[in-house]
Amino acid sequence: MSGRPTPGFVPRPPRLSTFSIVAADLDRKEWGVAVQSRFIAVGAVVPWAEAGIGAIATQARANVAYGPEGLKLLREGEGAESIVRKLTSTDPKREERQLGIVDRKGGSAAFTGKECLPWAGHETGPGFACQGNILFSGEVTRAMARAFDSTPGDLPERLLASLSAGQREGGDRRGMQSAALLVVREGKGYDGGSDRWIDIRVDDHPSPIEELKRLFRLYDLTLLEREDPATLVSPSPEVARVVQHHLQLLGFYSGRLSATWDAATAAAFTKFLNENNFEGKARTDGKFWPSVLNHLQERAAVEVERRTTTAPTVTGALSRGPGAQPSGKESPSAPPKHGKKSDGHH
Repeated sequence: MSGRPTPGFVPRPPRLSTFSIVAADLDRKEWGVAVQSRFIAVGAVVPWAEAGIGAIATQARANVAYGPEGLKLLREGEGAESIVRKLTSTDPKREERQLGIVDRKGGSAAFTGKECLPWAGHETGPGFACQGNILFSGEVTRAMARAFDSTPGDLPERLLASLSAGQREGGDRRGMQSAALLVVREGKGYDGGSDRWIDIRVDDHPSPIEELKRLFRLYDLTLLEREDPATLVSPSPEVARVVQHHLQLLGFYSGRLSATWDAATAAAFTKFLNENNFEGKARTDGKFWPSVLNHLQERAAVEVERRTTTAPTVTGALSRGPGAQPSGKESPSAPPKHGKKSDGHH
């Protein structure tokens, strides 16, 4: 392919057969967009948001100018309904467009052009607007709205729940391909340098919503501060032994399973945190976030499975770990448990 235009050919962009939600949590001062589509890299087109200002989704035959133009109007203090009218009234292709907006006060509005492919429509409520086109039915946006209203937690959890609810009702008639989650909070971007608190995308995947959730869990563990301090775990002998065991399996710790949180164990745990970009989860009070312990346990379980299926079986190897000295006393049993698993979210 040369990349040169064919004479007489007028390109027509494919429509974003998409369902999305724009929403705000005024108490936490969060604004965001979640979207799924049978379209490559939907996160590059649909979601727009600015902390303290509002959020926008532009789709169907998406007019990407609605993003920056809409944010400018939101910045000037205009409300969602007024902005929807202004943007669509001057657009000659408005009947092919779809648009959802939530403003700084939580006001919401949406527009679905008459030429959007069916089923197409929207559902609005206090602090949110759900919209979609080429959907299985109108129940998709209704289910999204119900899920957003009824799901506890903060804005990213509610946005993801809304996407899942829409997909359970059939979602996009053409199937699934990409998804994205954008949530903004003032000064909550990387190192405080922007408002892009959460910005994750799945550009091409057979189950993009589930993959988006997986990425969000890792993103949350690595970069966010959403866990309730009431869930912090103290280094009891049981916890110390479990952590030592898992760190052995992963090659970070070569000492004995002493069930004592000593300097060697602390150093190995710190190395694990640093090598996995979990520096933000390090604490100076000797306690642990349960999400980190859960992730350590999951990583150890994967290593046990790898050795079981790909490496020669050596008596006691799974329990001793790569750095331990053969003692003949360790049992190759399953890893010990450190208690009920928790995702650590509030």
